[in-house]
Amino acid sequence: MLAPEADSPRNDEERFLPQAIVIAVALAFAALGAGAERLASIWPADEASHRAPGPRTVVLALGAGLAGGAVAWRSQLPAWATAVYLALLALMLLLTATDLEQRRLPHLLLDPLILAALLFVPFNPSLPPLAAIGGAAAAVAFLGLLGLLVRNGLALGDLYLVTPIGLLLGWPSVFAALFAAALLAAAASIVLLISRRVGMKSYIPFGPFLVAGAVLALLTDPHLLGRAAAVGGL
Repeated sequence: MLAPEADSPRNDEERFLPQAIVIAVALAFAALGAGAERLASIWPADEASHRAPGPRTVVLALGAGLAGGAVAWRSQLPAWATAVYLALLALMLLLTATDLEQRRLPHLLLDPLILAALLFVPFNPSLPPLAAIGGAAAAVAFLGLLGLLVRNGLALGDLYLVTPIGLLLGWPSVFAALFAAALLAAAASIVLLISRRVGMKSYIPFGPFLVAGAVLALLTDPHLLGRAAAVGGL
C-alpha cells in the first residue's frame, strides 16, 4: 500500500485562483479600505466627524488590500466559497472603519454579517457545522466572561462581531484569532500611550483587532481555506 503523500508548500501551479484575480481582489480591497474610511467619516451621520483624508485612509487601504489579496492567494476552496469569505471580510472592513472612527459597530452592518455567516455554515467546505457553531459559542462565552471581569474593556458590539468570526474560524481556531487580537491590541495600546495619543482611561476599540486576528488565523491555520501549507511554511 502506498503511503499518503505529505502536504507540500503550494506553488503557482497549485494556486486555485489565477494570479490576475488575486491581484484584482487586492486592488479592489484597497479601494474598499479607503472608501470605508471615508464612509465612516460621514456615516452614521449622528456622530460623523467629516474628517479629511489622512494617514488612516492610507493605512486602511493598504491593510485591506493586503488582507483581501492574501486570503484570495491562500484559499484553495472553490471559487464560490472564496468569494463568500471575501464578501464577509468586506463587511468586517466596513465595521473596522466605523469602529475606528466612531467607536461603534452599527447593526446595519453587523446583522447582515451575522446572518450571512450563519447561512454559510452548512455549506462551508473547509469547516464542519459543529465546529463552526462551537467556535462561535466559545468565542462569545469567552469574551462575555472577559467583559464581566474587565470593566469597560469590551463593548457589546464586540460580542456581536466575534459571532461571525467564530462561525468562520470554528473551534478551536477562533482562539488563535482572539489571542492575536489581544496581542495586537496590547501592542497598539502601548504605542499610543508612549506617544501620548491616549491616556490610561481612554477607550480603544477592540473590533479592528478582532478582524485583524481573524485574518491572521485564516492565513496561518493549515485547516482553514482548504488544504494548504500555512504561511510560515510557504
